[in-house]
Amino acid sequence: MGILGGQAVQADRLLRAWQGDPDVYAWLVPINPMPPGAFRRAVDIKYVRTIATQLCYWPQLFRELRRADIVHVFSASYFSFLLAPLPAVLIAKLLGKPVVMNYRSGQAPDHLRRSAIARGTLRWVERNAVPSAFLQGVFREHGINAEIVPNIVDVDRFSFRKRQPLAPKILSTRNFEELYNVPCTLRAFRLVQDRYPEATLTLVGAGSEEPRLRALASELRLRSVHFAGRVAPADIWRYYADADIYLQTPDIDNMPSSVLEAFASGCAVVSTNAGGVPAILTDDRHGLLVECGDHAAAAERIVRLLEDPALVDRLTISARESCDQYRWQTVRSKWVALYNGMVTNRAAISQPTTSAV
Repeated sequence: MGILGGQAVQADRLLRAWQGDPDVYAWLVPINPMPPGAFRRAVDIKYVRTIATQLCYWPQLFRELRRADIVHVFSASYFSFLLAPLPAVLIAKLLGKPVVMNYRSGQAPDHLRRSAIARGTLRWVERNAVPSAFLQGVFREHGINAEIVPNIVDVDRFSFRKRQPLAPKILSTRNFEELYNVPCTLRAFRLVQDRYPEATLTLVGAGSEEPRLRALASELRLRSVHFAGRVAPADIWRYYADADIYLQTPDIDNMPSSVLEAFASGCAVVSTNAGGVPAILTDDRHGLLVECGDHAAAAERIVRLLEDPALVDRLTISARESCDQYRWQTVRSKWVALYNGMVTNRAAISQPTTSAV
Protein backbone atom coordinates (compact mmCIF):
# COMPACT_ATOMS: atom_id res chain seq x y z
CA MET A 1 0.00 0.00 0.00
CA GLY A 2 3.06 2.26 0.06
CA ILE A 3 2.88 2.69 -3.72
CA LEU A 4 1.04 5.90 -4.56
CA GLY A 5 -1.74 5.43 -7.09
CA GLY A 6 -5.28 4.41 -7.88
CA GLN A 7 -4.65 0.67 -7.65
CA ALA A 8 -3.45 0.94 -4.06
CA VAL A 9 -6.44 3.12 -3.18
CA GLN A 10 -8.95 0.67 -4.66
CA ALA A 11 -7.19 -2.37 -3.18
CA ASP A 12 -7.24 -0.72 0.24
CA ARG A 13 -10.94 0.13 -0.06
CA LEU A 14 -11.78 -3.38 -1.21
CA LEU A 15 -9.88 -5.03 1.64
CA ARG A 16 -11.45 -2.73 4.21
CA ALA A 17 -14.91 -3.38 2.80
CA TRP A 18 -14.47 -7.16 3.07
CA GLN A 19 -13.56 -6.98 6.77
CA GLY A 20 -16.18 -8.91 8.74
CA ASP A 21 -18.05 -9.94 5.59
CA PRO A 22 -19.87 -13.29 6.00
CA ASP A 23 -19.11 -14.47 2.47
CA VAL A 24 -15.56 -13.38 1.71
CA TYR A 25 -12.36 -13.43 3.74
CA ALA A 26 -9.73 -11.36 1.94
CA TRP A 27 -6.10 -10.53 2.65
CA LEU A 28 -3.25 -8.83 0.84
CA VAL A 29 -0.09 -10.26 -0.65
CA PRO A 30 1.99 -7.12 -1.36
CA ILE A 31 3.89 -6.88 -4.62
CA ASN A 32 6.67 -4.94 -2.87
CA PRO A 33 7.48 -6.95 0.29
CA MET A 34 10.18 -5.52 2.53
CA PRO A 35 13.38 -7.64 2.51
CA PRO A 36 14.44 -8.93 5.94
CA GLY A 37 17.19 -7.56 8.15
CA ALA A 38 20.21 -5.97 6.53
CA PHE A 39 18.76 -6.54 3.06
CA ARG A 40 16.25 -3.74 3.66
CA ARG A 41 18.85 -1.25 2.52
CA ALA A 42 18.48 -2.72 -0.96
CA VAL A 43 15.11 -0.97 -1.43
CA ASP A 44 16.92 2.37 -1.55
CA ILE A 45 18.94 1.37 -4.63
CA LYS A 46 17.35 1.48 -8.06
CA TYR A 47 17.29 -1.88 -9.90
CA VAL A 48 18.70 -3.65 -6.85
CA ARG A 49 15.35 -2.86 -5.19
CA THR A 50 13.54 -4.79 -7.94
CA ILE A 51 15.75 -7.85 -7.50
CA ALA A 52 15.38 -7.78 -3.71
CA THR A 53 11.60 -7.48 -3.75
CA GLN A 54 11.24 -10.22 -6.38
CA LEU A 55 13.33 -12.59 -4.26
CA CYS A 56 10.86 -12.00 -1.42
CA TYR A 57 7.72 -11.79 -3.54
CA TRP A 58 7.85 -15.24 -5.19
CA PRO A 59 8.29 -17.27 -1.96
CA GLN A 60 5.58 -15.18 -0.32
CA LEU A 61 3.21 -15.98 -3.18
CA PHE A 62 3.82 -19.72 -2.67
CA ARG A 63 3.07 -19.45 1.06
CA GLU A 64 0.00 -17.26 0.81
CA LEU A 65 -1.71 -18.62 -2.31
CA ARG A 66 -1.76 -22.15 -0.91
CA ARG A 67 -4.52 -21.17 1.51
CA ALA A 68 -6.65 -19.20 -0.97
CA ASP A 69 -9.72 -20.39 -2.83
CA ILE A 70 -9.43 -17.60 -5.40
CA VAL A 71 -6.52 -15.37 -6.37
CA HIS A 72 -7.61 -11.80 -7.14
CA VAL A 73 -4.76 -10.08 -8.98
CA PHE A 74 -4.60 -6.30 -9.36
CA SER A 75 -2.84 -5.43 -12.60
CA ALA A 76 -1.29 -2.42 -14.26
CA SER A 77 0.60 -2.47 -17.57
CA TYR A 78 4.01 -2.72 -19.23
CA PHE A 79 6.97 -3.77 -17.07
CA SER A 80 4.94 -3.84 -13.84
CA PHE A 81 2.71 -6.48 -15.45
CA LEU A 82 5.72 -8.79 -15.72
CA LEU A 83 6.92 -8.09 -12.17
CA ALA A 84 3.66 -8.38 -10.22
CA PRO A 85 0.59 -9.93 -11.94
CA LEU A 86 2.45 -12.50 -14.06
CA PRO A 87 4.26 -14.21 -11.14
CA ALA A 88 0.99 -14.34 -9.19
CA VAL A 89 -0.77 -15.99 -12.14
CA LEU A 90 2.05 -18.50 -12.70
CA ILE A 91 2.14 -19.59 -9.08
CA ALA A 92 -1.65 -19.68 -8.77
CA LYS A 93 -1.81 -21.93 -11.81
CA LEU A 94 0.95 -24.14 -10.37
CA LEU A 95 -1.08 -24.49 -7.17
CA GLY A 96 -4.34 -25.09 -9.05
CA LYS A 97 -5.99 -21.87 -7.87
CA PRO A 98 -8.46 -19.98 -10.10
CA VAL A 99 -7.46 -16.41 -10.96
CA VAL A 100 -9.47 -13.26 -11.59
CA MET A 101 -7.30 -10.61 -13.22
CA ASN A 102 -8.44 -7.15 -12.17
CA TYR A 103 -6.81 -5.07 -14.92
CA ARG A 104 -6.97 -1.33 -14.31
CA SER A 105 -4.56 0.55 -16.59
CA GLY A 106 -5.59 3.30 -18.98
CA GLN A 107 -2.55 2.33 -21.05
CA ALA A 108 -4.26 -0.91 -22.05
CA PRO A 109 -4.68 -0.07 -25.78
CA ASP A 110 -0.93 0.25 -26.31
CA HIS A 111 0.07 -2.41 -23.76
CA LEU A 112 -2.13 -5.16 -25.20
CA ARG A 113 -1.20 -4.24 -28.75
CA ARG A 114 2.49 -4.58 -27.96
CA SER A 115 2.57 -7.49 -25.50
CA ALA A 116 1.78 -11.03 -26.59
CA ILE A 117 2.63 -12.13 -23.03
CA ALA A 118 -0.07 -9.87 -21.59
CA ARG A 119 -2.67 -11.01 -24.13
CA GLY A 120 -1.83 -14.66 -23.51
CA THR A 121 -1.98 -14.24 -19.74
CA LEU A 122 -5.37 -12.51 -19.87
CA ARG A 123 -6.73 -15.36 -22.00
CA TRP A 124 -5.23 -17.94 -19.64
CA VAL A 125 -6.85 -16.77 -16.39
CA GLU A 126 -10.34 -17.92 -15.46
CA ARG A 127 -11.92 -14.46 -15.35
CA ASN A 128 -11.02 -10.87 -16.17
CA ALA A 129 -12.58 -7.92 -14.35
CA VAL A 130 -12.18 -4.30 -15.44
CA PRO A 131 -13.63 -1.14 -13.88
CA SER A 132 -14.97 0.49 -17.05
CA ALA A 133 -16.67 -0.06 -20.38
CA PHE A 134 -13.61 1.55 -21.95
CA LEU A 135 -11.33 -1.29 -20.84
CA GLN A 136 -13.95 -3.90 -21.64
CA GLY A 137 -13.96 -2.58 -25.20
CA VAL A 138 -10.16 -2.70 -25.40
CA PHE A 139 -10.19 -6.31 -24.24
CA ARG A 140 -12.90 -7.18 -26.76
CA GLU A 141 -10.76 -5.84 -29.60
CA HIS A 142 -8.21 -8.53 -28.73
CA GLY A 143 -10.78 -11.29 -28.33
CA ILE A 144 -10.56 -11.30 -24.52
CA ASN A 145 -13.68 -11.45 -22.37
CA ALA A 146 -13.94 -9.11 -19.38
CA GLU A 147 -16.65 -8.23 -16.86
CA ILE A 148 -17.19 -4.72 -15.53
CA VAL A 149 -16.87 -4.30 -11.76
CA PRO A 150 -16.63 -0.57 -11.08
CA ASN A 151 -14.48 1.28 -8.59
CA ILE A 152 -15.77 1.97 -5.11
CA VAL A 153 -16.49 5.47 -3.87
CA ASP A 154 -17.30 6.15 -0.22
CA VAL A 155 -20.23 8.54 -0.57
CA ASP A 156 -20.39 8.97 3.20
CA ARG A 157 -16.80 10.11 3.59
CA PHE A 158 -16.91 12.25 0.42
CA SER A 159 -20.09 13.99 1.50
CA PHE A 160 -21.98 16.14 -0.98
CA ARG A 161 -22.07 19.92 -0.50
CA LYS A 162 -23.63 22.48 -2.82
CA ARG A 163 -21.35 25.36 -3.79
CA GLN A 164 -23.43 28.54 -3.83
CA PRO A 165 -21.92 30.61 -5.24
CA LEU A 166 -19.14 28.63 -6.92
CA ALA A 167 -15.70 30.01 -6.04
CA PRO A 168 -12.53 29.71 -8.18
CA LYS A 169 -11.00 27.23 -5.71
CA ILE A 170 -9.56 24.55 -7.98
CA LEU A 171 -8.26 21.12 -7.01
CA SER A 172 -6.20 18.48 -8.85
CA THR A 173 -5.34 15.11 -7.29
CA ARG A 174 -3.40 13.40 -10.07
CA ASN A 175 0.14 12.15 -9.61
CA PHE A 176 2.98 14.15 -11.09
CA GLU A 177 3.75 11.81 -13.99
CA GLU A 178 3.83 12.54 -17.69
CA LEU A 179 0.66 10.67 -18.67
CA TYR A 180 -1.46 12.88 -16.35
CA ASN A 181 -0.25 16.08 -18.06
CA VAL A 182 -0.40 18.31 -15.00
CA PRO A 183 1.41 21.08 -16.98
CA CYS A 184 -1.84 21.45 -18.92
CA THR A 185 -3.63 22.06 -15.62
CA LEU A 186 -1.13 24.79 -14.71
CA ARG A 187 -1.51 26.50 -18.09
CA ALA A 188 -5.29 26.39 -17.78
CA PHE A 189 -5.03 27.92 -14.32
CA ARG A 190 -2.93 30.76 -15.73
CA LEU A 191 -5.84 31.75 -17.98
CA VAL A 192 -8.36 31.38 -15.17
CA GLN A 193 -6.26 33.54 -12.86
CA ASP A 194 -6.04 36.21 -15.54
CA ARG A 195 -9.84 36.43 -15.31
CA TYR A 196 -10.18 35.72 -11.59
CA PRO A 197 -7.08 37.00 -9.73
CA GLU A 198 -8.31 35.47 -6.46
CA ALA A 199 -8.33 31.94 -7.96
CA THR A 200 -6.42 29.21 -6.10
CA LEU A 201 -5.06 25.86 -7.23
CA THR A 202 -4.20 22.93 -4.94
CA LEU A 203 -2.16 20.09 -6.41
CA VAL A 204 -2.32 16.87 -4.39
CA GLY A 205 0.19 14.28 -5.52
CA ALA A 206 3.82 13.43 -6.06
CA GLY A 207 6.01 12.03 -8.79
CA SER A 208 8.95 12.45 -11.12
CA GLU A 209 7.51 15.57 -12.78
CA GLU A 210 7.38 17.65 -9.60
CA PRO A 211 10.55 19.73 -10.25
CA ARG A 212 9.32 20.51 -13.75
CA LEU A 213 5.88 21.50 -12.46
CA ARG A 214 7.28 23.81 -9.81
CA ALA A 215 9.50 25.45 -12.43
CA LEU A 216 6.54 25.89 -14.78
CA ALA A 217 4.41 27.44 -12.03
CA SER A 218 7.20 29.96 -11.45
CA GLU A 219 7.65 30.58 -15.19
CA LEU A 220 3.93 31.25 -15.59
CA ARG A 221 4.05 33.59 -12.57
CA LEU A 222 1.19 31.80 -10.90
CA ARG A 223 -0.02 32.88 -7.50
CA SER A 224 -1.84 30.82 -4.87
CA VAL A 225 -0.63 27.44 -6.14
CA HIS A 226 -0.24 24.96 -3.29
CA PHE A 227 1.73 21.74 -3.77
CA ALA A 228 0.17 19.59 -1.04
CA GLY A 229 2.36 16.51 -1.64
CA ARG A 230 1.21 12.98 -0.91
CA VAL A 231 -2.01 12.70 1.05
CA ALA A 232 -3.21 9.48 2.70
CA PRO A 233 -6.39 8.04 1.14
CA ALA A 234 -8.13 8.39 4.50
CA ASP A 235 -7.53 12.17 4.47
CA ILE A 236 -8.02 13.07 0.81
CA TRP A 237 -11.71 13.87 1.33
CA ARG A 238 -10.72 17.07 3.15
CA TYR A 239 -9.25 18.54 -0.04
CA TYR A 240 -12.41 17.85 -2.03
CA ALA A 241 -14.49 19.37 0.77
CA ASP A 242 -12.43 22.59 0.63
CA ALA A 243 -12.49 22.90 -3.18
CA ASP A 244 -15.26 24.08 -5.51
CA ILE A 245 -13.93 22.91 -8.89
CA TYR A 246 -12.09 19.71 -9.74
CA LEU A 247 -9.77 19.91 -12.76
CA GLN A 248 -7.78 17.09 -14.35
CA THR A 249 -6.05 17.04 -17.73
CA PRO A 250 -4.62 13.55 -18.32
CA ASP A 251 -3.62 12.30 -21.75
CA ILE A 252 -4.13 8.66 -20.72
CA ASP A 253 -6.68 7.43 -18.20
CA ASN A 254 -9.13 4.68 -17.33
CA MET A 255 -11.80 5.14 -14.64
CA PRO A 256 -10.23 7.64 -12.25
CA SER A 257 -11.49 7.40 -8.68
CA SER A 258 -10.60 11.07 -8.33
CA VAL A 259 -13.48 12.06 -10.64
CA LEU A 260 -15.93 9.91 -8.68
CA GLU A 261 -14.70 11.44 -5.43
CA ALA A 262 -15.27 14.90 -6.88
CA PHE A 263 -18.78 13.86 -7.93
CA ALA A 264 -19.57 12.58 -4.45
CA SER A 265 -18.21 15.76 -2.84
CA GLY A 266 -20.23 18.15 -5.01
CA CYS A 267 -17.27 19.67 -6.87
CA ALA A 268 -17.93 20.82 -10.42
CA VAL A 269 -15.67 18.78 -12.72
CA VAL A 270 -13.70 19.71 -15.82
CA SER A 271 -11.63 16.95 -17.43
CA THR A 272 -9.99 15.94 -20.66
CA ASN A 273 -11.73 13.14 -22.54
CA ALA A 274 -8.83 10.72 -22.07
CA GLY A 275 -9.43 6.97 -22.27
CA GLY A 276 -12.31 5.83 -20.10
CA VAL A 277 -13.21 9.20 -18.59
CA PRO A 278 -16.22 9.70 -20.95
CA ALA A 279 -17.57 6.36 -19.68
CA ILE A 280 -18.18 7.90 -16.24
CA LEU A 281 -18.45 11.61 -17.15
CA THR A 282 -20.90 12.49 -19.90
CA ASP A 283 -20.17 15.96 -21.21
CA ASP A 284 -22.73 18.56 -20.12
CA ARG A 285 -24.44 15.99 -17.90
CA HIS A 286 -21.99 15.13 -15.09
CA GLY A 287 -19.31 17.70 -15.90
CA LEU A 288 -17.52 19.30 -18.82
CA LEU A 289 -15.05 17.56 -21.15
CA VAL A 290 -12.32 18.99 -23.39
CA GLU A 291 -9.84 17.48 -25.80
CA CYS A 292 -6.55 16.22 -24.39
CA GLY A 293 -3.88 18.91 -24.16
CA ASP A 294 -6.29 21.81 -24.74
CA HIS A 295 -5.57 24.03 -21.74
CA ALA A 296 -7.42 27.00 -23.27
CA ALA A 297 -10.62 24.97 -23.56
CA ALA A 298 -10.22 23.73 -19.98
CA ALA A 299 -9.89 27.32 -18.75
CA GLU A 300 -12.91 28.39 -20.79
CA ARG A 301 -15.01 25.59 -19.22
CA ILE A 302 -14.00 26.68 -15.72
CA VAL A 303 -14.98 30.28 -16.49
CA ARG A 304 -18.27 29.02 -17.89
CA LEU A 305 -18.99 27.21 -14.61
CA LEU A 306 -18.13 30.27 -12.56
CA GLU A 307 -20.54 32.38 -14.61
CA ASP A 308 -23.47 29.93 -14.76
CA PRO A 309 -24.79 28.80 -11.32
CA ALA A 310 -27.71 26.94 -12.90
CA LEU A 311 -25.31 24.84 -14.96
CA VAL A 312 -23.27 24.02 -11.85
CA ASP A 313 -26.37 22.87 -9.97
CA ARG A 314 -27.52 20.69 -12.83
CA LEU A 315 -24.12 19.05 -13.37
CA THR A 316 -23.23 18.44 -9.73
CA ILE A 317 -26.62 16.99 -8.81
CA SER A 318 -26.52 14.62 -11.78
CA ALA A 319 -22.93 13.66 -10.99
CA ARG A 320 -23.81 12.86 -7.38
CA GLU A 321 -26.74 10.71 -8.46
CA SER A 322 -24.43 8.71 -10.73
CA CYS A 323 -22.38 7.70 -7.67
CA ASP A 324 -25.06 5.27 -6.48
CA GLN A 325 -23.71 2.60 -8.84
CA TYR A 326 -20.29 2.90 -7.16
CA ARG A 327 -21.55 2.33 -3.59
CA TRP A 328 -20.07 -0.66 -1.79
CA GLN A 329 -23.27 -2.72 -1.62
CA THR A 330 -23.70 -2.48 -5.39
CA VAL A 331 -20.07 -3.29 -6.13
CA ARG A 332 -20.02 -6.04 -3.48
CA SER A 333 -22.81 -7.96 -5.18
CA LYS A 334 -20.83 -8.00 -8.42
CA TRP A 335 -17.67 -9.33 -6.74
CA VAL A 336 -19.57 -11.98 -4.77
CA ALA A 337 -21.33 -13.20 -7.92
CA LEU A 338 -18.00 -13.35 -9.77
CA TYR A 339 -16.21 -15.18 -6.94
CA ASN A 340 -19.06 -17.63 -6.39
CA GLY A 341 -19.15 -18.39 -10.11
CA MET A 342 -15.46 -19.25 -10.03
CA VAL A 343 -15.83 -21.51 -7.00
CA THR A 344 -18.96 -23.22 -8.35
CA ASN A 345 -17.12 -24.07 -11.53
CA ARG A 346 -14.50 -25.93 -9.49
CA ALA A 347 -16.06 -29.22 -8.40
CA ALA A 348 -13.14 -29.90 -6.10
CA ILE A 349 -13.98 -26.88 -3.94
CA SER A 350 -16.84 -27.66 -1.60
CA GLN A 351 -16.65 -24.81 0.92
CA PRO A 352 -19.50 -22.26 0.57
CA THR A 353 -17.27 -19.37 1.63
CA THR A 354 -14.73 -17.95 -0.80
CA SER A 355 -11.39 -16.37 -0.07
CA ALA A 356 -9.57 -13.82 -2.14
CA VAL A 357 -6.03 -12.51 -2.27
